[in-house]
Amino acid sequence: MNLVAKFFKFTIPSIVSMWIFSLYTIVDGIFVAHGVGSHALAAVNLSMPFVSLIFTLGILLATGTSTVLSLALGHGDEERARNYFNQNLAVVTVLSLVLTAAVLLNLERVALFLGATGDLLPLVKEYVGIIACFSVFFTVSYNLEVQVKADGAPHVSTIGVLSCAIMNIVLDYVFVMHFHWGVWGAALATGLAQATSTVVFVLYFVRHPQPLRFGRFKPDLGAYRRILPLGTSDGLSEFSNGLVIYLFNQTILQVSGEAALTSYTIISYVNTLVLMTMIGTAHGVQPLSSFYLGAGRRPLCHRFLSYGVKLVAAAGVFFFAICQLLAGPIVGLFLEGGDPLFGYTVSALRLYAPAFLLMGFNVVISGFFTAMEHPLPALTISFGRGLVLISICLVALSKVLGDTGIWLSPLVSEGLCLIVTVGFLFRYFQTLGRRETETEQSVSSPIR
Repeated sequence: MNLVAKFFKFTIPSIVSMWIFSLYTIVDGIFVAHGVGSHALAAVNLSMPFVSLIFTLGILLATGTSTVLSLALGHGDEERARNYFNQNLAVVTVLSLVLTAAVLLNLERVALFLGATGDLLPLVKEYVGIIACFSVFFTVSYNLEVQVKADGAPHVSTIGVLSCAIMNIVLDYVFVMHFHWGVWGAALATGLAQATSTVVFVLYFVRHPQPLRFGRFKPDLGAYRRILPLGTSDGLSEFSNGLVIYLFNQTILQVSGEAALTSYTIISYVNTLVLMTMIGTAHGVQPLSSFYLGAGRRPLCHRFLSYGVKLVAAAGVFFFAICQLLAGPIVGLFLEGGDPLFGYTVSALRLYAPAFLLMGFNVVISGFFTAMEHPLPALTISFGRGLVLISICLVALSKVLGDTGIWLSPLVSEGLCLIVTVGFLFRYFQTLGRRETETEQSVSSPIR
């Protein structure tokens, strides 16, 4: 199989899996908007930082474990890879159960912290409470999905996520549109859908026990000195995504008022679809790069990086064009044409969309540094684009430009981060070139 075909074999299933996840969350929003009301979208959006926290836990452990797994498999050490696999499942399960207990014991405090007040408070409590009960399925499902790719079966991740999406859509229709269970029903549908995908991945590993399989493991908590730094980049991206939603919510409440939360909810759905495309590309590049790094074939890692960069560049242009040309129909999926927020949301989406042109470069290059075991650049890029720069730009631009500044802040922050990203990449290749030159000189020098 040539390199391009191998790249797409890993990348396309990753992207499709991410798309399916994004699309079923969008469908979830559509059901909530039409089955409960547009105000319920604001409640769901206020709950999203908590959902991001759950995924952060899963991603933090999944990405780093996938990297060390791939490196071990590249070295031919299947026993060590299996030990990492089983230990990680135990750790993520325990941490998820602890998170569930902590949230359920402090449910109202969590809802108030998220910004819920008045009529939105009971809705947020319903949504967060149900999602918390299924947190173990969110984290375990995500971990198994990532490890399926490391096991050499990326297509199975697509099957698992597709089963989750179908189940969520069907249950959304039944619970929200037919039984009229409102936000509570939407959350229950999402939780049961995650349980469905977990079952799919468990069945795969039971039926295909090589090279990875369920079993006992020898505790090796020292491995997390490698796993956590490697997973921090992607984990921080997800955590920052939730924190940024929280910051956007608070800023919008102060600058534009509660009604504009609905507009931001719709834009968040679109942004999630785009971001998942970029992350899916990064997740396709990572196991390939880690494998060939472990096999001592670094130049092939660079080829996969170039493929990833080209793909996200094309994707960025595509999503930007779609949002400029079809902003009205996109918003129309959630709001009626006569809704007072319709025109405002269309304008806001068009202002937000240029950020999609730059986003992918930062995400993929950060993922590449993770795969190459360079956690510091990966962490710096993720921390910069996902939290520090967007927070600074959001606060500063909203004060100077008001509403317009809120929607332009992602573009400015991605642009500033790209400057940092290119600097790290230039330094990486410069250092690598210098080492290769020194090696060549050492080999060619006569023995004295």
